[in-house]
Amino acid sequence: MTDTDSTRRFTDRAENYARYRPGYPAAVLECLRDECGLSAADVVADVGSGTGILTDMLLANGNFVYAVEPNEAMRQAAEAVLAHYPGFVSVDGRAEATTLADNSADWVVAGQAFHWFDAAAARQEFGRILRPDGYVALVWNARAYESDALMAEYERVLGEFGIGYTTVTHRTHAGDLATLFANGHEFRSFAHQRPLDFAALWGGFLSLSYAPQPTDPHYEAMRAALAAVFERYQTDGHVTFVYETHLYFGRL
Repeated sequence: MTDTDSTRRFTDRAENYARYRPGYPAAVLECLRDECGLSAADVVADVGSGTGILTDMLLANGNFVYAVEPNEAMRQAAEAVLAHYPGFVSVDGRAEATTLADNSADWVVAGQAFHWFDAAAARQEFGRILRPDGYVALVWNARAYESDALMAEYERVLGEFGIGYTTVTHRTHAGDLATLFANGHEFRSFAHQRPLDFAALWGGFLSLSYAPQPTDPHYEAMRAALAAVFERYQTDGHVTFVYETHLYFGRL
């Protein structure tokens, strides 16, 4: 898949992404405040900002945020809900070419996006836009499929129906972290859970870049498989989705 293709993968998924993807636990910002001195006065470039999930969290913290996103549908979804923040600036750009000015940000962050970047080119671009002693922070909500039966079943459905799942999951891109953080980085993990009814479970599934869409011949079988998993584990019409939120941070 080319870089151009990767920026378009979410065009048909923006609505589900904005509606059903999870946020991040407050512990992420608390950690960055305590360990790196993140303050409301800091300027942040949220790169690969998507529909603005992490951007929203930073704006609520008082930060001025450049939301850098190459996909128009995702960018417009963020603009629709975040335009009321005075510190929000939507930017048509990408990790390797943000269009931001030199030394214009105290932080570069990426939520659920770094595995789409060219790590070497992103490192060069982040170094250009960061001010001296600026930080980079990467965050993912990783499904806790090794420690929870529901999550293991969900992962099985992904493995059966996900298109190219094993090649696009962030778990296969650990080597890129070493390229970006050539001088080392810190890692923290936080527990994160949320209750979901089937509509939210299904909508979140459809927001994944590797989930078949309605025109795919496996679409109905995929829905049936996920519905069966839901029925097996639901209580009062909800299941508990379990994540481990992974945070990587450091200076370049």
